[in-house]
Amino acid sequence: MVSVEKIRENQRAKGPATILAIGTANPANCMYQDEFPDYYFRMTKSEHMTALKQKFIRICEPHSSFP
Repeated sequence: MVSVEKIRENQRAKGPATILAIGTANPANCMYQDEFPDYYFRMTKSEHMTALKQKFIRICEPHSSFP
């Protein structure tokens, strides 16, 4: 019977790690951050939760406090 340690040892890389690919992906459903709360609440059929929606809008607002 194979031990858990032996399985984990075989799953780990032996030597330096290799980066296979670096890239960016631009999904077809990309949207602006300020439009996301309306989209989310419309898709989840939760538009009646106005207090929660206002809080979510406030969270999604871009903050200029970062230097």
